[in-house]
Parts: sequence; C-alpha cells; structure tokens
Amino acid sequence: MTQQPAAKERVAIFVDVQNMYYTCRQTHNRNFDYNAFWAKVSAQRTVVAAYAYAIDRQDEKQRQFQHILRAIGFEVKLKPFIQRSDGTAKGDWDVGITIDMLECAAIADTLVLVSGDGDFAILIDKLRQHYAKRVEVYGVPALTAKALMEAADQFIAIDDALLL
Repeated sequence: MTQQPAAKERVAIFVDVQNMYYTCRQTHNRNFDYNAFWAKVSAQRTVVAAYAYAIDRQDEKQRQFQHILRAIGFEVKLKPFIQRSDGTAKGDWDVGITIDMLECAAIADTLVLVSGDGDFAILIDKLRQHYAKRVEVYGVPALTAKALMEAADQFIAIDDALLL
C-alpha cells in the first residue's frame, strides 16, 4: 500500500499596505520586502488567497507598486483617498480585511495578517476560537499592538530579512 503525500497547508494572506509602509518607515527607515515575505509565507504551503489593501491616490509611482504586488501574486484592493474638510484623511481597510478573513476561513488552514493594528485582535480571537484556524501576524514589534501579538498563534517580527 502506497502512502499518499500529505496535503500542503492552505494559507490566505492579508496585507495592510498603509500600515506596513508607515511602521517600517518609522521604525527602520526602510520598506517592507514583499518578495521576501511572499517567499517565506508561501514556502511549503499553497496560497489560496492573497490580498493587499491600499489607498488609491491616483499616483503613477503607486500604480507601478500595485503592478509589482499583482506580479508577486496579490489581488490588490483599492479604496479612494478621502481628504476631509478639516485636513484629516480617511482610508483604512479594517472592515474589508475583516470580511475577507472571515470568508477565507472556509478555504484556508492558516490566515496570515500583516498589520500592527490592535483592532484586529478581536477578529483573530474569533478565527482561532470559533473557526479553529491558525493565525500568524507579521508586524513591526515596536509599533504592533500587544493585544494583536498575544491573540495570534504566532507573531513574526518584521526585521532585516523582510526589509529592503
């Protein structure tokens, strides 16, 4: 009797692009290396979904970056940049990321969130407890909410190996 090879772990990836840009710049004065991240997170796994959430400022350099993300394997989801009359800006993807993660719980064994936003701690608790999913969080330790790090099955610090 021949033994069937074990099925590869199915992984879904969710990247909060704005959060990564600002936390990597503020802490390391460098950019997040999406290619190195993809290689690490997809090694020995099957990627069943991969989303990069960004704000659309109608900027050519940003469009080139979005093309790079698509070439790596991400589906890029864009929201328009909204400038309020008081000068503040709006454009977070928390609800969109939450909906996509809950939907992907049906097709993935592990969900990978790249963000430091503590608002996601409740979502991660739900995914782990109610859906019995494994959740990994990648973030810059100095700017990642403690609650988010503690909620995850595994917290992976963004360090030199994941920076350009």
